[in-house]
Amino acid sequence: MKRAARHMNPMNVVASTHSTRELGRIQSGTDVYHRVNLALFVAGFVTFITLYDMQPLLPVFSREYGVAPALGSLPLSISTCTLAIAMLFTGTLSETWGRKQIMTGALFVISFLALLSAFSHTFVSLLLVRLLQGFALAGLPAVAMAYLGEEMDAASLGPAMGLYISGNAVGGMTGRIFTATMTDLVSWRAALGAIGIICLLSSWVFMKSLPPSHLQRRPFVARYLVTSLGYHLKEPKLRCLFGIAFIAVGSFVTLYNYITFRLLAAPYLLSQSHVSLIFLVYLLGSMSATGIGHLVNRFGRVPTIRFSLFAMAAGATLTLATPLPLIVAGVGLFTCGFFSAHAIASSSVSRMATTARAQATALYLFFYYVGSSVAGTVGGLFWNTWGWGGVVSLICLLLTAGFFVTIRLSSIIHASYPPPPAKSQPWKLGLTAEETEQYPGLSEETR
Repeated sequence: MKRAARHMNPMNVVASTHSTRELGRIQSGTDVYHRVNLALFVAGFVTFITLYDMQPLLPVFSREYGVAPALGSLPLSISTCTLAIAMLFTGTLSETWGRKQIMTGALFVISFLALLSAFSHTFVSLLLVRLLQGFALAGLPAVAMAYLGEEMDAASLGPAMGLYISGNAVGGMTGRIFTATMTDLVSWRAALGAIGIICLLSSWVFMKSLPPSHLQRRPFVARYLVTSLGYHLKEPKLRCLFGIAFIAVGSFVTLYNYITFRLLAAPYLLSQSHVSLIFLVYLLGSMSATGIGHLVNRFGRVPTIRFSLFAMAAGATLTLATPLPLIVAGVGLFTCGFFSAHAIASSSVSRMATTARAQATALYLFFYYVGSSVAGTVGGLFWNTWGWGGVVSLICLLLTAGFFVTIRLSSIIHASYPPPPAKSQPWKLGLTAEETEQYPGLSEETR
């Protein structure tokens, strides 16, 4: 028996593993489906509450530490930069150490550092904590999206990814509003300390709820990381999705960065705490991201992305009106469109990547955060030169480019339909025959 097993055809083993995993994919309505949704919602919540809890505190840091406003923004921007870079590596590490293990460890480290940031008595120590926190945050987004793409069946992936994105929305909203309110009532240190405790408890819930990944672990090969990233960048469909990520989040950050400036100025003259309440529309984004999966199942991914970008453009245009209720309504419509587009595009990456899904989602999120940085900065130039009308013009220009990207994506998909049966070709990632034997899951993923 041992001798027969030793000479067993490896392709038959791979095919058997593939069939088993297809049969074992998580389906909507099951108990394990609800456990995964709870765990990933909590993960998204912790990620974004700790990433954006600093945003309302930037003026406080400038005042308390005696630094210029540009330097005062570093506690947020330094985490975003390290997050974008580190995400390119954590996907591959999760294939070696395990998806759940990476996410669980990252959540507890993030929570501990959030608690530690409350005791930062110098600006340099705060920046150091946020630098480390950015690296730890990278253990969640790409790995979580890859986990869902591997474990969920096709019909359940959209709603599950939408619920994960809604956790991001609720976390981002809570981080901004809770921190601002606690700072007014007590202090910013108390606010960050409370968030750290909440995140530690949430990390425990995640650890107990999430089932282990079924992905077979692989030894770490540095060349595999580089070639897998290059492989995805050569894929036209994925390049389109990366472009949509850049455009959608760039538009989103640009609007939210400068709508506060408009509302603080005449004729509105709202207070900082009142302006922060605009983040309550994140709840609308949370609901839209959760429900958009049903529209995708009915109308298709690309048409729904296109409709979501149109909703963003319509919402941004509505904010040109003078009455405050119309501005709030426009921001709400814009927010729903963004979270819907993001939920669909991110889940599409997990489905369209035929191999190395964690690296594909890492690239998606890399362009996501690069778009946030680039468009957010350029939006400041438009604000200083042309005011709010200039900001909306930039947003509409970006979204128009996004519309053409969806047209290109549709043409690529139609040109390749029906897709020919792909062969198992792990050598496309630049692996030798010996390394391929160490990565049997590559053959499974490229089927």
